[in-house]
Amino acid sequence: MLALLATSPSGLEKLWFALIGVLWLGYFFLEGFDFGVGVLMPFVSHDDVDRRVVVNTIGPVWDGNEVWLITAGGATFAAFPLWYATVFSGFYLALFVVLASLIFRGMAFELRHRRDDERWHQWWDRALFWGSALPALLWGVAFADFVHGVPIVAGGAWTGTFFDLVKPYALLGGLATLSLFTLHGATYLGLKTEGAVRERAREVARWLAPTTTVIVTAFLGWTYLSAHAWHRTGLVPPLLPILGVGALAAVGWLVHDRLEGWAFIATAFVVLAFFTTLLLNLYPNVLVSSVRSAYDLSIVQSASHPYTLTVMSWVALVFTPFVLVYQSWTYWIFKKRVSRPDQVDARSSEV
Repeated sequence: MLALLATSPSGLEKLWFALIGVLWLGYFFLEGFDFGVGVLMPFVSHDDVDRRVVVNTIGPVWDGNEVWLITAGGATFAAFPLWYATVFSGFYLALFVVLASLIFRGMAFELRHRRDDERWHQWWDRALFWGSALPALLWGVAFADFVHGVPIVAGGAWTGTFFDLVKPYALLGGLATLSLFTLHGATYLGLKTEGAVRERAREVARWLAPTTTVIVTAFLGWTYLSAHAWHRTGLVPPLLPILGVGALAAVGWLVHDRLEGWAFIATAFVVLAFFTTLLLNLYPNVLVSSVRSAYDLSIVQSASHPYTLTVMSWVALVFTPFVLVYQSWTYWIFKKRVSRPDQVDARSSEV
């Protein structure tokens, strides 16, 4: 009985696993369409005015969206330090690429409009594209590795190499998130732009939706058929991913009928369903070992002292509502569609 209690998660440990999951879901929901817009910019823009239209759909909100990532990282460090340490040890190179991509992406937003020079714009447009595409791909690879297994032994000690992170299942997960975020960005552009950019975004969404449906379905199917998943108690019924795939399959029809608001809601639901499925299949572990199931890193093993979790819970209870209200207010203020005349008449307004 004592051994069972020692390995059973406490209420605080469950709470913080759930809260960190919510932070990641918020990040992928909000930053997902940011990434998608950055990836789509070369394909929906025909000139510099179009590109400024695209940039300004996310210019006022992108940095607020990334706060969710910072908070998720900080919460993981404080609540589950062993999880944090193991991930940064084994995923070091991949996380460095993500960090560098996000830095150059942020610089693109701030520096692109500083000079009225076409070559200068082209360089920062490339930074925005790659700074969006690489994280969109690598986050999917990372979360697929969490669930499918990485080479760790007792205490979360890493025994593998970078190439252990890029096996077929993980790469398919990366393709799934890249295509899903790109589609999410296309539906967002349909809501936030007018004119030619809006029509091109609709066309991209129409042809991308079937491809994304196939990739996401294949990845989620593999997740449920994988040996690691079937032998773990965290496996959940496939109702949520089935609903997600159904919503994804409807996106093309919704876009075709110009139901852009519903199309965006559908892609948002799919993003949330996709990562919720992975997190639920991961629980009660934070990392699965590909060496032996006995080496799986659980939330009990990686959690901080209960006092730390208690203090963090009170801080989260007090400050989280303020953050949510502020970010909601930001989206309300910048809810207007962005159009070419706005950019032609007020070039200095570019963010």
